[in-house]
Amino acid sequence: MKFTFGIITGGRVEDKVINSILDLKIPEFEIIIVGGNKPTKYSLIRHIPFDENKKKAWITKKKNLIVKNATYENIVFMHDYVILDQNWYKGFKKFGNNFDVCMTQIKNLDGSRFRDWCSWDDPNLNYPNGGIPKGSGSNHVIVLPSYSYDKKEHMYISGTYWVAKKSLMKQEPLNESLVWGESEDVEWSKRILPKFNYKMNTYSTVHLLKDKKLSAIYVDT
Repeated sequence: MKFTFGIITGGRVEDKVINSILDLKIPEFEIIIVGGNKPTKYSLIRHIPFDENKKKAWITKKKNLIVKNATYENIVFMHDYVILDQNWYKGFKKFGNNFDVCMTQIKNLDGSRFRDWCSWDDPNLNYPNGGIPKGSGSNHVIVLPSYSYDKKEHMYISGTYWVAKKSLMKQEPLNESLVWGESEDVEWSKRILPKFNYKMNTYSTVHLLKDKKLSAIYVDT
């Protein structure tokens, strides 16, 4: 399997992020960084400058630039605080290449589960207190069902990290009218996931370098 690793940043990508990719010894891969400072330590990295003043937190544009510049069909979208576990590539080889969009396990600093296999507004789940839970304002609490859950019409990818085919992303790009914090990942997921082959790869894992624990409800399905 061949991979393009696309990392978006507004500053500097830490060495441990890049090394987590290099240490996997993947035969054919590339690393593209969009935004921030151009890395000088790693000659193999392709850096795409980005004017952060054009629009604040314009992550949809950055990710679409990764697609435009990617060499390989499998694109790994990553924010600059995601590192790959040493099992990541081995897990993908075991999992296979039969997917359009793919999620793996995402772990917080303490090993707890972050937003990976996520549900959104499914009225049929067995919520602890009954009914779809609400967060602050109009935001819904994140629901993390078991990895066997497959109601794609009620799922969304985590914008923090996911894997998708270049051909799909060219056909169905992220909505560049949306920026970070405007549920750009949910909007894209609602358009895409019910129509395409979205799979969960439980053999591979990534970890977060900063604590992003959010209120979440774990639901058995």
